[in-house]
Amino acid sequence: MTDWGRAAAVAAEFAELTEADGAVVRQVVDQLVADGVMKLWVPARYGGGEAHLQVGLDAMAVIAHGCGSAGWAVMIANTTGLLASRLSRPAGELLFGDSQAICGGFAPPVGTAIIGATTARVTGQWPWGSGSSHATTMGGGVRYVDGAGTPVELANKSRTGFAFFHGGVELLDTWDVAGMQGTASTDYRVDDVEIPLDHIVPLDQRVLEIDAPLYRFSVFGALALGVSMVMVGLGERAVEELAKLAEKVPQGSGRGLGERATAQVELARADASLRAARALVTDVVGTAWDDVVVTGRVSDANRIALRLAANHAAESSVAAVGRCYKTAGGAAVYKRSPLQRVFRDVHVAAQHAMVSERIYEPIGRHRFGLDTDLRPL
Repeated sequence: MTDWGRAAAVAAEFAELTEADGAVVRQVVDQLVADGVMKLWVPARYGGGEAHLQVGLDAMAVIAHGCGSAGWAVMIANTTGLLASRLSRPAGELLFGDSQAICGGFAPPVGTAIIGATTARVTGQWPWGSGSSHATTMGGGVRYVDGAGTPVELANKSRTGFAFFHGGVELLDTWDVAGMQGTASTDYRVDDVEIPLDHIVPLDQRVLEIDAPLYRFSVFGALALGVSMVMVGLGERAVEELAKLAEKVPQGSGRGLGERATAQVELARADASLRAARALVTDVVGTAWDDVVVTGRVSDANRIALRLAANHAAESSVAAVGRCYKTAGGAAVYKRSPLQRVFRDVHVAAQHAMVSERIYEPIGRHRFGLDTDLRPL
């Protein structure tokens, strides 16, 4: 695994300031950019790493260990960066070619794009604009319509896509939340912004300008794995912080926390669950990648395995952080304790739709041998 320790250390150093500012501070962004972490999944054609899926996931966990908000920013930049593989070369060079290029956005099609001959006029307001404070380009999911608002279908059979805006985006002050405060995940909007048609791409991974194993994976599947690995990184930070409290003497006790059997059990359980979660993700990602290299596609079995691993990792991380937070006692509630920030961050991350409990339903249904719509995966 590539070492992103320097970037993680800088993220940790500025974690409190990132939270206070409501955005990943410039020093951290600059380090992440310098180390190439923001473009690991961007095509090599545009100066990105075009890295193995697991390489990006490992980076997200490592950075999140230092600062959850910074890890989230890395996750958003890279999952959005996957869409650069669908852009025409001129559009890709403009939007992603600069070494400082960072993209963010919300993919569900809540905006509209009035389709013209060579351009589209886009209007919409999107939530969850993570990374908006430092992104050079923002994007948003759109439905294709004509001038009368009637849905239309493009030549590639798509009715929805993701529109990239190189300017014209208004950031709204809506991000007042319990955790992940430094992600700047505010609402954002555009009003009748005209963009070239080749700045709108389909989310279907079968429609590619750059064909490589990485870009055969579903953007939403990669997003789910990214969310879960940010949470694993937070869980590993919680284990580390609890271990540091070994000498803490709980009120009413004559022994340090590390000498108490209950604390030892909880720390070991948290550690084991996170190791298991990491191992499962690594296993299924490796299997799916090898299969894609040979077949050129992600099979239904691998799609199911990837989403199951993502949900399991997310669920395991929440449980591990909870064990550590509870075991730490009153020391964990103070703002000076990283444990309280990790606790808040992991619970906000757990609310993400890509790792919600409902994802288990089609997986379980399929396991029962019932006819199952796998498109949500």
